[in-house]
Amino acid sequence: MMATESVFAGLKVLDVASFIAAPAAAAVLSDFGADVIKIEPPGKGDLQRMLGSVPPSPRAHANYNWHLANRNKRGMVIDLKSPGGTAILQRLVEWADVVITNFPHGTREKLHLGYEEVSGWNPRVIYADITGFGDAGPDAMLPGFDLTAYWSRSGLLASTRDAGAPPTVPVSGSGDYMAAIGLYAAIVTALYQRERTGAGASVGTSLLAAGVWATGTLVAGALAGGTSFGLHDRTAPVNPLINPYQSADGQWFLLVASPPHWPGLARAVGHPELLTDPRFADIEGFVTNSAVLTGLLDAEFRSRPLAQWKEVLDRERITYSVIQTPEETAKDPQLRANDIIVPVAGVSELDYTINSPINLRGMSKVPATRAPELGEHTDEILADLGFSTEEIEELRAAGAIPGATEREAAR
Repeated sequence: MMATESVFAGLKVLDVASFIAAPAAAAVLSDFGADVIKIEPPGKGDLQRMLGSVPPSPRAHANYNWHLANRNKRGMVIDLKSPGGTAILQRLVEWADVVITNFPHGTREKLHLGYEEVSGWNPRVIYADITGFGDAGPDAMLPGFDLTAYWSRSGLLASTRDAGAPPTVPVSGSGDYMAAIGLYAAIVTALYQRERTGAGASVGTSLLAAGVWATGTLVAGALAGGTSFGLHDRTAPVNPLINPYQSADGQWFLLVASPPHWPGLARAVGHPELLTDPRFADIEGFVTNSAVLTGLLDAEFRSRPLAQWKEVLDRERITYSVIQTPEETAKDPQLRANDIIVPVAGVSELDYTINSPINLRGMSKVPATRAPELGEHTDEILADLGFSTEEIEELRAAGAIPGATEREAAR
């Protein structure tokens, strides 16, 4: 039976963050019914509004990245550097259950967003932040992006290339969205603790921590003094049973077989005699004679189209996957069958967005709606916080919030 009330209905979240991981964590909370208010600075707002389709991100009429990380939110513009902005911020913090930020240390304190001040306004608040490289150490103050902190510094980027190939540029935002799930988990953990103790907490993560976690097998091996096999060589991999191969019609697929699958694979490629070949009697044999077996598999897989290989490999229960482009993935029926992509309402040039990967069976998520226009709900939220019409006009006159002309220009 499907539950009707959202998990986080009534949860109040203040998103004072930008570009991309911290706002994405707030978006996951919004998927489950949290009321998320996004704060943006005057002028152009969150940088992600402008950088959503900067190469190498695909060009599109829709600002798809903006809606992906900021759907279901209400939006305000506040000049946090102004005295009036501080008064609004304090009222918002007193309202909130969760405050999310990614301003660098030092900057956040100048904007009255440091934990000590925020928790002084609201001792029950869950204060959640994300940094590039953590709170301590020589590089704590460095600006961090997923390409630098998550990918490059963690060892992940150096390990995801073939031998002899230079490092490449990974998928922009991929580290941000995975780090967002870590920040979401920290927030939910702190909310559970607050249910038990009544006390707020300061929680967080970093892009570096998320990247090292993603590279965990290799970094943990290095910590154990393990012997690295080095970079992957497709023509002579360490394990030819785990390797990309190409079919006769040019389709690449990734074979992921284990020793128990070896008899079925030998039958599938039409070489049952390999099962009695002493070169492939054990794991060490596969490693030592990798180039020979890879060459044989290459020749066989290139002899028939992918459709035939699918039939044969499926029959032998061999694990593999077609290596899809993002465009092919977007059309994959498995995504729609599992609500991995969902409709988004309110965007004329965008029909679908990507769902967050957290699911509670029997509990529906909030239908995705467009991200807010810059400052779209400023007056509405101020009124909800108890500011009178006269006080709102005073804040506008003082420059704490945009004037009517600025609001129209932003839209």
